[in-house]
Amino acid sequence: MPNLDEPERSAIELGGVLHALSDPTRLAVVRQIEADGERLCGALMVEVAKSTLSQHLRVLREAGITRTRARGNQRWVSLRRDDLDELFPGLLDVVLRAAGRDHRAAGDAAGAAR
Repeated sequence: MPNLDEPERSAIELGGVLHALSDPTRLAVVRQIEADGERLCGALMVEVAKSTLSQHLRVLREAGITRTRARGNQRWVSLRRDDLDELFPGLLDVVLRAAGRDHRAAGDAAGAAR
């Protein structure tokens, strides 16, 4: 089975990338893939229903952020890091760094509330 539909590099638009990265669940998916490399879609650690995760993965793929590779009945997802870095140098690094900072701050706040 071929890879699922995704835009060519030249069709990736900044607005679509920023929109896709604006959702906390999608950002969590991108952070996991960045940290661990290509992942099975079912192995992503997010607290949403499978159907909701599928929709988030579709948004990421259609925005040109991820590539989904089908192998049998499994779907593997990876970042299109080279494409994004060429089109928008440093953007993904800045977004992931800010997301990590926000994630740590939220964890600190939760710990303080206990």
